[in-house]
Amino acid sequence: MHRHPGSRTVNPAVGVRPGHRATGWRETGVGLVLGLLLIGASSEAAGPGNLPVRVSGGMVQGRLGEAGDARIFEGIPFAAPPLGDRRWRPPAPVIPWTGIRKVDKPAPSCMQNDYGWNRANHLFASEDCLTLDVRAPLKGQRLPVMVWIHGGSNRAGGAGGTVSSRITEQGVVLVAVQYRLGIFGFLAHRQLAAEQAGASGNYGLMDQIAALQWVQDNITRFGGDPGNVTLFGESAGSQDVSLLLATPLTRGLFHKAIMQSGTPGFGMAFRPRDAAFDLGDQLDALTGGGDLAALRRADAAALLAADLQLRDAALWDQNFLWLRTTIDGHVLHRAPDKLLAAASPRPVIVGSNRFEFGPSPGSVDITAYVQHWLGRKATKALAFYRAEESAGADPRLGPIEARIETDFVFRCPAGNLAALLAERRWPVWRYEFDAPAPGAPRDNLTAHAAEIGYILNREPLGLSGQQVQLQDYWVNFARAGDPNADGLPVWGPFAGGAYAAIGTGGLSMRQKLRPKPCDLIGAL
Repeated sequence: MHRHPGSRTVNPAVGVRPGHRATGWRETGVGLVLGLLLIGASSEAAGPGNLPVRVSGGMVQGRLGEAGDARIFEGIPFAAPPLGDRRWRPPAPVIPWTGIRKVDKPAPSCMQNDYGWNRANHLFASEDCLTLDVRAPLKGQRLPVMVWIHGGSNRAGGAGGTVSSRITEQGVVLVAVQYRLGIFGFLAHRQLAAEQAGASGNYGLMDQIAALQWVQDNITRFGGDPGNVTLFGESAGSQDVSLLLATPLTRGLFHKAIMQSGTPGFGMAFRPRDAAFDLGDQLDALTGGGDLAALRRADAAALLAADLQLRDAALWDQNFLWLRTTIDGHVLHRAPDKLLAAASPRPVIVGSNRFEFGPSPGSVDITAYVQHWLGRKATKALAFYRAEESAGADPRLGPIEARIETDFVFRCPAGNLAALLAERRWPVWRYEFDAPAPGAPRDNLTAHAAEIGYILNREPLGLSGQQVQLQDYWVNFARAGDPNADGLPVWGPFAGGAYAAIGTGGLSMRQKLRPKPCDLIGAL
């Protein structure tokens, strides 16, 4: 079900939009949590598997997992709290502590407005939020490391609960990262640029980079291999992964990447600094002046209220405000496609879901909607969609409004990114996922973020015959930079447009996903 832009439904605390609840998942005060919660594990558990660990800043002690086969650490600081004068600055080194710091309970999400779907994150949030969670097997050394970047439009959501995933039973170390959101994490401002060598914005991306540096410095103490780090994320988190692939600042910090339903800019034109500064100008007008020191002293709630009033005139839907990629002059000193074209190749998986989301039927003027996205290309695109509608489109693609938005925002940009990287000899695997969220009726449409339960909670795909575990492909990729292994249906590389169709029938290889209208939309 979908509603008009601004109130449309999609998926839980990991998605771009508010609302849709995927069966088998639940939101709690710390954000995304697997349906199977941690139970039977005392936060006071002690023993050989729960010894304190020294990390940057001091000693930390977590707890044992529910089956006693993993160590779980929640809320390890990886940077100083971004408070006061540190607001809207690159993350500062972590402040050391004395004694043993207990990290055995959920930590707050980063500050965010209440959009309904993220209410639990909103209620349990703090500006002092630059922490990460780790889940590590009790046994094993130099294990592959998988670092999760959560979604939520870069304005909401949280990493909390991710480490309830038992993906670590497959012999990997799992890390989940918190990063500044919305106005705190992505605001550009003229005075900030004046004090920061002309650069401003993308502080949330800088937080993610600092977390990756923490992994390099500390993950061996949890049994992980800093030389084998895979970054993965969904929606806004997937876009952020793609931008971390692009920036030269991450060189050596991770080695492989998985992008689930998100690419640079989500099909939107990249935001130049002057356009980004306009958002800072709006903030000044809303707060009665341009005093940066006063803004750094301002109450966080007042800034969240101002965030809701900021507008980017180039956007159809202001839900995308913090998803439109800003070329900030530091993390991204050039457009992401230019940076990616010049970056060193790394193995990547790029994918999207057959149906993501879109306006509810009849809620938008289709002609104006396509015109907004495609400009002079709109006439041909409209002719395609009208003809498809008349011929009877595949119902699993959803109504015409959802087909258009899924194509423009997810499917076609994913194909363009895969093509750009493959042309430069990156090892690329592409997929399209088409299955309802775990526990939902099998004939339901898939939805934005529906694949996450199959990856983190090891849900099987396939009604009969091919019982594919999507988690196996992700873990294989983390181990060796290739999703394939003996006993699994072969997932071929992105060559000539080949992609894996993954769903209730298992995995099968196909060619050229939706060449029309994607060839009308154009390159990244």
